[in-house]
Amino acid sequence: MNGRYEVKPGMMAFGSCFGNGEADNQVFQIDENFADYRQAKLLARAERLSKYYQTYNYSTAVAGAIARLIVERLTEDRPEYFGYQKSTANTLIFHSQLTKETLYLNADWQLQRVEGSAVVPAYTSTLDALAAQIQEDLTVICRGNDGDSWLSAVHLCYPNHWSAEDKIGKDFAAIHTPVAGIEKINRRADAIVKTMITNKPMVRFAWGLSTDTRLNHHPEAPPGVSVSQWQGRNFDPQNPKLYLRIERQVIWGLPEYEAALFTIRTYFRDCSLIKKDSLLGEKLCAAIESMSLDSLVYKGLADSKANILHWLNQV
Repeated sequence: MNGRYEVKPGMMAFGSCFGNGEADNQVFQIDENFADYRQAKLLARAERLSKYYQTYNYSTAVAGAIARLIVERLTEDRPEYFGYQKSTANTLIFHSQLTKETLYLNADWQLQRVEGSAVVPAYTSTLDALAAQIQEDLTVICRGNDGDSWLSAVHLCYPNHWSAEDKIGKDFAAIHTPVAGIEKINRRADAIVKTMITNKPMVRFAWGLSTDTRLNHHPEAPPGVSVSQWQGRNFDPQNPKLYLRIERQVIWGLPEYEAALFTIRTYFRDCSLIKKDSLLGEKLCAAIESMSLDSLVYKGLADSKANILHWLNQV
């Protein structure tokens, strides 16, 4: 909105009003596109689960705390869709009205069995099963007694040109090193991780441009699909399609476990509509103009910047 492309933490208090009503107070946002998001996750898992889901030094205690957080937020925020109860056999039962799946968890919140699911491959953990009930991707960052941090779990079926396998186990700075303009932030990596874990919940937003609305832009295309077709970064001036790809990211710290849940919810906004709003169109053009060459390369816009700006400026 200030007409500049900036790389910054941009963290705001969770629950801040962005004009979305009750949704601004929800960690997990459910909308009319749930079936499409669910299908994208099932396709990714079926392709190769380890391509999209990884864990590293993910303790039972942290895994249980994360599972409990997700279940409690879902059932508190959207009780019409989700419910859970404790059974007499020291078992926790979580049910999704959206998928008709029932998860049975033990006292440590570990997955025991699933009813109502025909998902292939079968869920391998509570995190894997819960990720399939929502429209967000999930990551978990942990910190040791020595202050070192690492990406402990990642369930990433809607990757925006990054890979779970490549990032798992790395610290904040190593994860973000490829991001153009990240150097200043990376020098404060330890402080940022501490903030994520110890502060009250926060929300931030990130944006980029895509020439399609496919959720899965893993750097490695699936078998039989060309990389150029898969990338979603080939702007065609003769058949212009362009979308803002926006990520709503929620950071929820669990200081007693030295961990934080980081959720990523992807949205798309059609730039053909944005450019009809003179103020928004002007701000978007100015932000693209302000990008450094490194940022343009990182965002996949170096070759198409001129054509995109020409199209955005057409009435």
